[in-house]
Amino acid sequence: MEEEIIKFENVWKVYSIGKIKLPILKGITLSIKKGECLSIIGPSGSGKTTLLNLIGCLDKPSEGKYFMEGEEISSLSDDKLSEIRSRKIGFIFQSYNLIPQLTVLENIGLPLFYQGIDEKIIKEKSLKLAETVGLKHRINHKPTELSGGEQQRVAIARALINDPILILADEPTGNLDTKTGKEIMELLVNLNKEGKTLLVITHDMTIASYTKKIVRILDGKIINDN
Repeated sequence: MEEEIIKFENVWKVYSIGKIKLPILKGITLSIKKGECLSIIGPSGSGKTTLLNLIGCLDKPSEGKYFMEGEEISSLSDDKLSEIRSRKIGFIFQSYNLIPQLTVLENIGLPLFYQGIDEKIIKEKSLKLAETVGLKHRINHKPTELSGGEQQRVAIARALINDPILILADEPTGNLDTKTGKEIMELLVNLNKEGKTLLVITHDMTIASYTKKIVRILDGKIINDN
């Protein structure tokens, strides 16, 4: 039986605006198994960004339980969630979020630098990952000297540096042309084939179709899970 790494049990997220309660997620139950390749697809306003924030430990549920690797983390402190986030989840964003002053190699190794890891180890791991994403020839370039596709490859390498249990990609091709977007999705799917658990958040069925499993969300509820 495959190991379950993420589990939501009847999770709600409700925001309060004055005296008004605004439910964004309404009783989400979801399971992600180790090595799975899945996407969560929904239109703008469906609740997928809120769901991403909860899965990524950027926010906490209002109600319900969230388990990661069997441990309930719904009610942990912000500091503890921050630690889990930095060590167990690799984020890939639409806007790359690279630091312009740093080289490709330095951007890739940044999460380990923040953890105080030895510089030699950081360089070795960063070089290996630069090669994995096809950027070994660009390691001394700055983000402004790279194409959008190359910048996203740097972001993917950075997401992998901590050997996370989950790669969480939020609209990873949103700023890319169709051809480059296809290359990025193929790279992510290949990483999944090598054993990485991949979750893609998207509004685009073309992107979702790269994953083996598609979960649809609408009006804060999962409407099918295939």
